[in-house]
Amino acid sequence: MDAVFGQRPINLKALTTFSNLNAGSKKHLKSVYSCLIISMIAAGAGSMVHLYFNFIKGGLLSCILSLGFLLLLGITPHDGGKTQLRRLGYLCGFSLTAGLGLGPLLEIVLEIDPSIIPTAFLATTLIFVGFTLSALWAEERKYLYMGGTLMSLLSTLCFLGFLNIFLGSQLLFNINLYMVLFVMCGFVLYDTQLIVYKFQQGDQDYIWHSVDLFLDFINIFRQILIILAKNNNREKKRKE
Repeated sequence: MDAVFGQRPINLKALTTFSNLNAGSKKHLKSVYSCLIISMIAAGAGSMVHLYFNFIKGGLLSCILSLGFLLLLGITPHDGGKTQLRRLGYLCGFSLTAGLGLGPLLEIVLEIDPSIIPTAFLATTLIFVGFTLSALWAEERKYLYMGGTLMSLLSTLCFLGFLNIFLGSQLLFNINLYMVLFVMCGFVLYDTQLIVYKFQQGDQDYIWHSVDLFLDFINIFRQILIILAKNNNREKKRKE
């Protein structure tokens, strides 16, 4: 199927062919992204539980439960179809409690402007899809070399964020906010190519591979939520 952009036809099918990936890698990625979709649905359900039900709320307990489910997923071996259903349950439990953990932030954002949440989700989806396609289209696994740099940047930003608790610098807070978003976008490139590389080396654990992408998506979503809420709040103060 072709579409016309200006005078040059665009082959839409070619955009999703990824000729540099073999059939096995493509099948593995389909499984990974299927798990990612399941994770997103579970996380959405967790956020809804926090916002609209009172029997459990996001906080320290949800954080502990999330780490517990992640640990169970990690120690349960990938063993064909024998453990997959149980591991998928652990993945859903992890995602659900991760969504619960987002609840308090979503609650604050709802008070500022409810439209921020769908806007942030759409922006996150576009960013995630864009960087994912860039990683898959790349002929060489060049983004694998970004791992060390990204981890160093993230460690530095975490330290600066901790330091700013005592400094209270608004400038440092803003720099940290946008830089973390930039780094997490880089992790989408890195993790996507790392998943393909791991599969080619014999690691077929698509459930565990989906966790990396899920965390990338959630972290980007969180940063965009904060940025949009902060900008919206600033505009309201200006009008007042």
